[in-house]
Amino acid sequence: MSGHSKWAQIKHKKAIIDSKRGKLFSRISKEIIVAARVLGGDPETNPRLRLAIEKAKEANMPGENIKRAIMRGTGELPGVSYEEAIYEGYGPGGVALMIETLTDNKKRTVSEIRHVMAKYGGSMGEAGCVSWMFDKLGYILVDKKDSDEETLMSLALEAGAVDMRHDPEEENYEIITAPEDLRRIKESLEKAGIRITLAEVTMLPKNYIKLSAKEVEQMLSLIDAFEELDDVQNVYANFDIPVGATLREDSH
Repeated sequence: MSGHSKWAQIKHKKAIIDSKRGKLFSRISKEIIVAARVLGGDPETNPRLRLAIEKAKEANMPGENIKRAIMRGTGELPGVSYEEAIYEGYGPGGVALMIETLTDNKKRTVSEIRHVMAKYGGSMGEAGCVSWMFDKLGYILVDKKDSDEETLMSLALEAGAVDMRHDPEEENYEIITAPEDLRRIKESLEKAGIRITLAEVTMLPKNYIKLSAKEVEQMLSLIDAFEELDDVQNVYANFDIPVGATLREDSH
């Protein structure tokens, strides 16, 4: 229906790789801690915590780890106090970048992000310089093997989805929702027998910048460097990947 970015698909594949590297548990734990601190430790009344717990379970994070993270957030267990911060800037080819962080030391975090930007061809921007280019939306992936397009589109739109995206070259359908509708639409699809590959609230670009194959490689190197930083939770970027571009194996 509307535009598609292969980067969205690659982000999902990279998340799987990150889970094998052991990075994902640390990021999810931080998110659970902050969510519980801000809105309480009951997932039924805390949508952000509920989503974080669902993500933890999808990543096969042990239940005891989840429980401890919640208790650190509510203050029942001692733990580090994390602050949220978003940094904005530009990557190769003028790509807009938003870097979400959870940190116990903002000076360290901004220093590390500046260093990565300088090393990999990016530049820091002022607060608000690119955030207007993104919308906070619910994002659901469904493997094409698990549903046909017509059935899924009918179910998704009937449940209240904003949009459904389909690229013949990709293995997943993308369903876009309002953030507050994500859980309800996900559950509606699951009740209809649709297996969900991924469901999260994310920042989706309003438009995309087409990059050359070389610029894509530079962009992925920059993002890889960001994601190696312990304080970085998510990196959002508005670039698309040209058809036929050959990418490094570790970027998939």
